[in-house]
Amino acid sequence: MQSIRLILMPLLVLFAGLAAFAQQPRSDTLNYRLDSSASDVSARVPFFGLASKTARFPRMEGAVTIVPDAPERAVIDVTFDAGAIEAPDRVTLRRLRGEKFFWVERYPQIRFVGRALKMSSPLEGTLEGMLTARGVSKPQTLAVTFDSPPGKAVGKPISFTGKTTIDRRDYGMKSYQLIVGNEVDIELRARMVPR
Repeated sequence: MQSIRLILMPLLVLFAGLAAFAQQPRSDTLNYRLDSSASDVSARVPFFGLASKTARFPRMEGAVTIVPDAPERAVIDVTFDAGAIEAPDRVTLRRLRGEKFFWVERYPQIRFVGRALKMSSPLEGTLEGMLTARGVSKPQTLAVTFDSPPGKAVGKPISFTGKTTIDRRDYGMKSYQLIVGNEVDIELRARMVPR
């Protein structure tokens, strides 16, 4: 009886360990880079309270890490080239590049780092992070929509959009308040490809 017990005990420990391992969430990560040729950011602001103007940031780079069974551990790190900003006319472009707005000579980059992805459905969720512009960092939350479930697109590109609204005054852009609205609608359209 003693010898049977000596044989069974290690087997029971082994099976218990295997069962615990099988129940653990996957810890592997999916690593992507942004395809800058298929990604851009737009910023739309009210103008005279009657219309709006939209600027675009067509050049960006970044990396994305997704943990399939732990989306809250996702990291999306995107940097935009502020100097490449595009605007609908030359006057607006000159002002946006100047010191009263993005001041691209002093602050050539805008960066968003998201670190808490909360999925409300297989394709939609929110991403909490920090937006840095003109040397000021503020927490911002993006409403994100993926074209396919991010945790299941192993080895395949993923596209998503992220939307948020910021108050430009929070980032030191306080000029022309009688002409230009304070709330700016931001939309990020990004395509991620595996690294």
